[in-house]
Amino acid sequence: MGSGLLSPWHIAIIVLVLLLVFGAKRLPELGRGLGHGMREFKDAVTGRSTPDEERPAVPAQTTDPAAAAPQPSQQPTATGVRSD
Repeated sequence: MGSGLLSPWHIAIIVLVLLLVFGAKRLPELGRGLGHGMREFKDAVTGRSTPDEERPAVPAQTTDPAAAAPQPSQQPTATGVRSD
């Protein structure tokens, strides 16, 4: 039982060494970076150009012409008087 390289004791020792070397605050960053790199590699192998979460969102189409009309800027100027 557990004579392979990934026995529970081996995993516990690896996690303990990683915790000692990198610290508790740095481990989540390393995990995110590793996951991002693996995702990019998978996308490159499958030929997908952009991942789903990085695709630009398509704005919802409205049928109300007033909603599509540009609205004037509501930001005040330095003097408080707009010169439109």
